[in-house]
Amino acid sequence: MVMGCHYREDSAVSAPEGKLVFDRIAVVPFQQIVPDESMSGTVRCPLCGITVNASATQGNPERVLETLFLEQLEKNQPKFSLIAGERAAGIFRRVSANSLKTPLRQVLRDVGSELGAEGVVAGFLYRFRERKGVAYTVEQPASVAFEIHLLRVDDGALVWRGSFDKTQSSLMEDLFQFSSFYRGKGRWVTAEELTEEGLEQVLKTFPGMP
Repeated sequence: MVMGCHYREDSAVSAPEGKLVFDRIAVVPFQQIVPDESMSGTVRCPLCGITVNASATQGNPERVLETLFLEQLEKNQPKFSLIAGERAAGIFRRVSANSLKTPLRQVLRDVGSELGAEGVVAGFLYRFRERKGVAYTVEQPASVAFEIHLLRVDDGALVWRGSFDKTQSSLMEDLFQFSSFYRGKGRWVTAEELTEEGLEQVLKTFPGMP
């Protein structure tokens, strides 16, 4: 698990207005951000500084988020090429290890430069709580929270952000959940299914998507 405090706090860099056109985008390994001293609590995004209610999850749920993210991108046939997998991960690990006191934003810029990318995607998973129960009756519903950033390598500006924070509730509790229950055929979804729903929502505005 990766704590947000491993990097010094970044200073804000705003992105100028205008349409984004990237030919090559690198995706570094997604990270699970967990509270320092307990299983749940508030954490801060290592890039933009927003606070989110987070909880620790065993295993590597951040890999589930990253895999689903890449699958969603490729399924939509984006207008850019992706640099992901072990090549991007290896360079990210090396640059991070050599730059322990460097702000994450600069680390991402260095990784992108080395890979010849114009943009770098960094994803943070804050909560991946599985449902307790079965499809049609639960003791505890699935709950997922994540955030994905696209950083421009040239100046370090955060040019796109997609965030999702949702705990499934029943239709009796929240009528706005109708679309979610319709998608899930009237059942309680898993954390992975809730993650897929969130990615479909946030990627509608991702630069370079058709």
